[in-house]
Amino acid sequence: MKTILTGILSLFLVFSVSAQTQHLDSALAQARTTHRQVLLRFSGSDWCIPCIRMEKELFSNADFHHYADSNLVLLAADFPRLKKHRLSPELQAENDRLAERYNPQGSFPLILLLDEKGSVLRRWEGSVEAKPAAFVDQLSKLKGS
Repeated sequence: MKTILTGILSLFLVFSVSAQTQHLDSALAQARTTHRQVLLRFSGSDWCIPCIRMEKELFSNADFHHYADSNLVLLAADFPRLKKHRLSPELQAENDRLAERYNPQGSFPLILLLDEKGSVLRRWEGSVEAKPAAFVDQLSKLKGS
């Protein structure tokens, strides 16, 4: 029974992340339409230990999802290294463009809060040590910036 509930919860979290977009233009258009900010995450999902930890402890957390669902447009730029996780050429090109514009130093993890025009409002470089509720509090204080 516990396994079934865990599976159902995992599916729920996976589908709740479906609001995440993979292209900057569509994320900014959605942000303008909904009057939300864009949370852009640069990660190495299969090699960056802090990125993996933050995905598990912060971005998969229900408190974060609850806030993000009604306040943010999520945009992810992943740079996996393993062949089995290789991105499509189109998505890799989009992520490269994002990195060129927002992460030319190649910092991982890097989280940026953008306004609806694509301007950086806040930058978190390296591992975010805040608990999910504290990170959500930081985001909510920047709302409307």
